Amino acid sequence: MMTVQRAREIFAQAEVIHSADAVQAALHSVASQITDVLGESHPLLLSVMGGAVVFSGQLLPLLDFPLDFDYVHVSRYGDARQGGQMHWKVEPHESVRGRVVLLLDDILDEGHTLDALHKRVMELGALHCYSAVFADKLHGREKPIKADFVGLELPDRFVFGYGMDIEGAWRNLPAIYAVKE
Repeated sequence: MMTVQRAREIFAQAEVIHSADAVQAALHSVASQITDVLGESHPLLLSVMGGAVVFSGQLLPLLDFPLDFDYVHVSRYGDARQGGQMHWKVEPHESVRGRVVLLLDDILDEGHTLDALHKRVMELGALHCYSAVFADKLHGREKPIKADFVGLELPDRFVFGYGMDIEGAWRNLPAIYAVKE
């Protein structure tokens, strides 16, 4: 576990990538796009814990249509800075069979987690599976999946804030920061 002192040192040296105002503008834009596409489908929204908790929590009140909500919990990072083996902690409690599903995640980095979730939801019988990520990291490598809805694009740096963590800390920040290079 990171110490408070170490977390504050990282934050003090970090660079703002997207301000809190830019984050909120992107959130409202994504909500509008989702409403336009899914507003008449009574979808099941599946939030990917724990990174998407901030995105999901702020997005839901902006969606002005009936929906059901559940979550899944998978991890490839834990407290590390690089992804590893996929670990399923919780599959959807709600049945996805015959449903339009929207996966909500914080960031599309390499794309392996979102791709595996998409495949699993379709295996469980979903009618259609969309994905919304708050941030898409532009690193120049091919990803196995493309998100249907994207809030912001990020440079190929280690980022944190707005649901994304650094060694378990700073998910609670209203803006997005990058570790000092």
